[in-house]
Amino acid sequence: MADEYKPMGISMTNLTIGYGGLLIAWGIAVSYLSDSNSITSYLPSIAGVFVVIPGVLANMQPEKKKLWMHFAVLGGAACALGGTRFFMVMSDGIDYASGSMLMLLLTGSLYTYLCVQSFIHARKNATE
Repeated sequence: MADEYKPMGISMTNLTIGYGGLLIAWGIAVSYLSDSNSITSYLPSIAGVFVVIPGVLANMQPEKKKLWMHFAVLGGAACALGGTRFFMVMSDGIDYASGSMLMLLLTGSLYTYLCVQSFIHARKNATE
């Protein structure tokens, strides 16, 4: 696609892979730093897998890019939605868990916004 939407000069598929990698690294780092034995501390990593896999598949199967990117944005929206729990625990102060929730809320919202902008851009270019 010649006129692809590229926020910050990065293709959306590569941004998706990077965002998924960030989530995976975040979950592992927070679990390690907090000495947590709870599976919930790995939730960002689990969400990252559900973002990075469609991103990789979109790069591997460009003919199905639209399908895979729609799956990826669902993962980003789920991160944003899961991060809203931050508002329930923010009065307790910022710790590893609430920090992860805030990170999911902010990055998931931004990623979802960029995906929607990409979809709008693709739709406008398809009609021209």
